[in-house]
Amino acid sequence: MRVITGTARGRRLAELPGLDTRPTTDRVKEGLFSAIQFDIEGRRVLDLFAGTGQLGIECLSRGAAFCDFVDSAPKALEVVRKNIRTCGFEGRCACHGKDFAAYLNRCREKYGLVFLDPPYASGNLERALELIAAIDIVVEHGIIVCESPADHSLPELPAPYEKGREYRYGKIKFTLYRRRTSP
Repeated sequence: MRVITGTARGRRLAELPGLDTRPTTDRVKEGLFSAIQFDIEGRRVLDLFAGTGQLGIECLSRGAAFCDFVDSAPKALEVVRKNIRTCGFEGRCACHGKDFAAYLNRCREKYGLVFLDPPYASGNLERALELIAAIDIVVEHGIIVCESPADHSLPELPAPYEKGREYRYGKIKFTLYRRRTSP
């Protein structure tokens, strides 16, 4: 697992031992980032189920202004912090050792880009989407990126959120939601 492009291009990222996380492969990550490449620079990013932090780190490498990494597993946050140091992004991010719902319910930030990649069978993807839409933490024209199994159907969200394009890579699917301009 490595950073694909930007200021930290080619840096190898540490992974969590065992099967508790499912890092996004470089090939799949390349496909995702080619779809959102013009929506990263200068944005505040939320990597909600951070795991190794690779998605938020890729954004920082590509010019994102700041990234909040959230994961409830202490070992995951250790790996995220190590990867942040490896890439030299210490001043442009924060790590939060909290449950996703606790973080969202206390969130006072607005994000231009949100990544949701929870354990597939947990049901947390739909719960996180509902909370994000209810709390409305995404800026106008912001994007929510959801990773799920390719055969998993995700819900529509209430306005101003709009379910957009889906990208399939073998057994994995990314679904993009966009926040439109408020009426």
